[in-house]
Amino acid sequence: MSLDWRRKPEYPEETPEARGEHANSTNTVRKWDSKPQLRSLALERGDSAWAALCVITELLQQYGQGGACREDPEYFSYQNTFLLADRQEAWVLETAGKLWAAQKITEGVKNISNQLTIGTEISAEHPDLRSSAQSQGWWNGEDEFSFTAAFSPDDPPARMELAKRRYKGGTALLQEHDGSVTAEVMMSILRDKPSGICMDSAGFRTTGSMVSILPRDPSMPCVHFFTATPDPSRSVFKPFIFSESIRPVTMVMSPQYGSDDPVKTLPRFQRQVDRKHELYQAHQAAVEANPDGVSLQETMRFLESQDKVLPVRQSSCRVNVASAC
Repeated sequence: MSLDWRRKPEYPEETPEARGEHANSTNTVRKWDSKPQLRSLALERGDSAWAALCVITELLQQYGQGGACREDPEYFSYQNTFLLADRQEAWVLETAGKLWAAQKITEGVKNISNQLTIGTEISAEHPDLRSSAQSQGWWNGEDEFSFTAAFSPDDPPARMELAKRRYKGGTALLQEHDGSVTAEVMMSILRDKPSGICMDSAGFRTTGSMVSILPRDPSMPCVHFFTATPDPSRSVFKPFIFSESIRPVTMVMSPQYGSDDPVKTLPRFQRQVDRKHELYQAHQAAVEANPDGVSLQETMRFLESQDKVLPVRQSSCRVNVASAC
């Protein structure tokens, strides 16, 4: 998940009001320490980046986080970090159980990738954050408090090295375009394989990518580009604008299994079902038919370059957010 904030904004310290129709963009990235539901609830209930942050932290305080994150008998769980943005401001929220720290992004670029990034520059925090760290022996109570230093694992798994490479690669790519980030730039970063941002190997894979443009001008619509398919280097970013007459896109709706869904039957996750939607299946068939993807990539670049697709694409929008799930 990445963000480019081109100039330092000025706004009051109190909770900001929503600009436009709840123009928020939120994404979650697992780190090795609940899940996408927190992101969904934040988007549904929060009318600004700060309000979304409050929704998440209140839910963490009430319910905590954890639980299986995949349909597999082998248990796998993680905690979350979030990058939240609206038309006016942006926040990074990083969590450890019910505890959390948040950093307000006021200028420059910011990205997150499966690790803690908030050090000593903490804008808001759980009231028990420092006392909990001190009681665990993770902070001596005298040195300047660093959330990353206190809550990062002493013996991280091997995958953390890949996460560090992705984080450094994403930061370098964003800084290269600092002040001139466009939707096309964000798409190219999400397709970058040397950094590890775009993953197409077995195991963990980039399952979906998104780029959002949130203009400061409330009269301009927010435009969101979704791939809805894996491997953005072989996917087309498709524009979407929320409106009053929005209709479900059936081609990207996963099959429903009702009461027979292994998520609902007990014991849970004892079998797996095919959840690939129609577009996913068509994309998979196209990739298998054309492994090199040359013609597909040419068509993809042509479609994304059409000015009619996004009239505001070349406008002086201040915020560009991209995420890789």
